[in-house]
Amino acid sequence: MCFVRLEGLYYHYRQRGQRAGGQQSQAVDLLDGVSLEVKRGEVVAILGRSGSGKSTLLNLIAGIDLPQRGRLTIGGENTLQMSEQARTLLRRRHIGFIYQSFNLIDTLTAAENIALVAELNDHHSELVDAKVDHWLEAVGLTAKAQHFPDQLSGGEQQRVAIARALVHRPALLLADEPTGNLDAATGGQILSQLQGMVRDHQTTLLVVTHSLAVAQTADRILTLEQGQLSERQGDFTW
Repeated sequence: MCFVRLEGLYYHYRQRGQRAGGQQSQAVDLLDGVSLEVKRGEVVAILGRSGSGKSTLLNLIAGIDLPQRGRLTIGGENTLQMSEQARTLLRRRHIGFIYQSFNLIDTLTAAENIALVAELNDHHSELVDAKVDHWLEAVGLTAKAQHFPDQLSGGEQQRVAIARALVHRPALLLADEPTGNLDAATGGQILSQLQGMVRDHQTTLLVVTHSLAVAQTADRILTLEQGQLSERQGDFTW
């Protein structure tokens, strides 16, 4: 069953340049009619060079940015026809995010960073505490619940970020270079842990990366190049 569907997405931005007679701007096509179907519970990796539009594509799927043209549905709902408030609620309730730079709040402990997302979706403190405890245990950080981000290693910070992304049991998880700031060994451990959790909860995962090693762990590998998304050929297994 198709869960995420993109149909003919176009996205461009204006680039300023200096020409005779003054400054000029021209449209740069970042996404040129991108289409994609992702099944519920599927793990899809999108490969591409820096600046190819990978992060922009995730932002469009999340409703953070809007395309100039096209159609985008999540769970059968056309998100481009939603109000901004409705898209915000969709992100809050049904989408999780993992970033290369972790994006933890420095003044909050590991537990508090996770709780912040849980509290947006559940106002019962006992349930929030239980969820936070569950996910801290799931990522192996129960003993560091009260540590602040600067007291954690890079791998530990990313595990907190994973717990934060999954604490509200999102149907869709968007990961932007989730191992980009980690060494190979730590990145491999984090990726393995993330894959297991996604499989356990039947979460749909879209991960953008420039690393073939990361991409090879997905069910499907796509390449974003010159505004076009294409299937990468090859027999890849977990």
